[in-house]
Amino acid sequence: MVDGFWGNIFGKAKKDEDIVLSMLKVIPILDGLSRDELKEFERIVHHRHYKTDEIVFWEGEPGVGVYIIQEGTVKIYKTLPDGSDKELAILKNGDFFGELALLDESPRSASAVALESSHILGLFRPEFFDILERKPKLGIKVTTKLAQMIGNRRIYSERLKRTRILSFLCLKSFRF
Repeated sequence: MVDGFWGNIFGKAKKDEDIVLSMLKVIPILDGLSRDELKEFERIVHHRHYKTDEIVFWEGEPGVGVYIIQEGTVKIYKTLPDGSDKELAILKNGDFFGELALLDESPRSASAVALESSHILGLFRPEFFDILERKPKLGIKVTTKLAQMIGNRRIYSERLKRTRILSFLCLKSFRF
């Protein structure tokens, strides 16, 4: 029989594991993985607490991995040439950002800052690559999803560019 002290410790550990697994499921590249496959990623996830106004990463830094907001709020923003900031997104519990860095160390295209005390999970490239080497079938599943996501994002970006160009041309043609 487990006494109250050990029951609280093991019960909390199980609950924390379930929370992390449910958070990992929200990342599209991990969608559809079995519980055992998700546990491979749960083992390598890093837990980090950020204070209000603490920078998660700066624009221009090399990308190192994907971040998942377990609890809190994060602002993604770009610094403009005049020094002002342009808000790109406000992300909350369950949102993720930075997933392309799992494959590429390209500089971050924007900065991320915690707007309140935040608990953020990090999944970083070295550990991700370790899983790819140890579990090639799992690696193929995940990298295929990542490639699909990048492709979809590119298609969306191209459509958005065309829409902006058409809108500009329409507005220009209606001016007298």
